[in-house]
This record gives sequence, structure tokens and C-alpha cells, in this order.
Amino acid sequence: MWSLLGAYRAYDPASNSRIESFFLYPGVKAIAFHRVAHALHRARVPFLPRLLSEISRFLTGIEIHPAARIGRNLIIDHGMGLVIGETTVIGDHVILYQGVTLGGTRLERVKRHPTVEDHVVVGAGAKVLGNIKIGRGARIGANSVVVRDVAPDTTVAGIPATLVASTGARQGEELSHDRI
Repeated sequence: MWSLLGAYRAYDPASNSRIESFFLYPGVKAIAFHRVAHALHRARVPFLPRLLSEISRFLTGIEIHPAARIGRNLIIDHGMGLVIGETTVIGDHVILYQGVTLGGTRLERVKRHPTVEDHVVVGAGAKVLGNIKIGRGARIGANSVVVRDVAPDTTVAGIPATLVASTGARQGEELSHDRI
């Protein structure tokens, strides 16, 4: 938790201290609740992980399923309305803005939510849906809808998400599996 508080402090120039971040940043509280709920989920404790998740959502406006796997130093900036689904995997040093959905597209009990690799930034209101991979260092523009894999160090935006910037690709090119 100390590392996460340091990450928030480094990320946000408005943060005056780690204590302030701990008590006043909803993203920090949501992650703290999630760490406990996730540990209980992994220990196969019934009911309590989902209850903690619901309490966290009530207090922070951020919904994180207890089974979601979250790496180190996830920054949730503002966070209201953010949803992280059950089979989501998030790497280290990721930034998610308010209203982001990391959601599923299937009803079966399979991997149905995104995998977000390290150092990814997901803009406000973006919807990243399905069992897709967002590559290391990728950036997703605000209000984008992403339903296909995104290559590492690629910037995508729009509905549907199209390539904005990437080494060796043309701007405005629609995402396809053969390009990424």
C-alpha cells in the first residue's frame, strides 16, 4: 500500500501527502478494499468478498469484482462509475480514468474480460470489452470503444477504436487482428 500511495503522490501534483491520498482518494480506498476482497476470494471464503466489493462501490463509486487480478500501482483517477469485471487482469503502473469499463461480452464462465498489460493509460469513459489484450504502453482515448486487441505502444481512439499513433501504422486505420 505504501508503494501505491507513493505512486499517487508522484502522479498527482494536487496530492500533498501520502496520508491525504490514503484518506481522500477514492481510487486508493477502492484498491485497498479490493486487495482484501481478492484475498478472501482466493481463499474461497463465501459471500464476504462480494459484500466488501459492494461496500467499496457504495463508498467510492468504483466497482471492482473480487476475482479481478490487479497488479502494482494501479492509479484510478477520479474513478466514479469505473467498472472492472470478474476475469479482468491488469498489469503494473496502469492509469484508469473515471467512467472506464473493463467489461465482458459473454455470459459463459470463461475468460471474458480484458487483459491490460503494464503502463497502459485508459481515458475517461472508454469501454474495453471482451477477452482482448491491451499491449504494454498502449493508450486508449476518452470515450473509445475497444473490442479488439491493441498492440503495445499504440494509441487508439474512437468508436470503434481506430489507430491514432503507432510505429509502422497509418493514422485512422481501423484496428484489425492482422495489423496488431
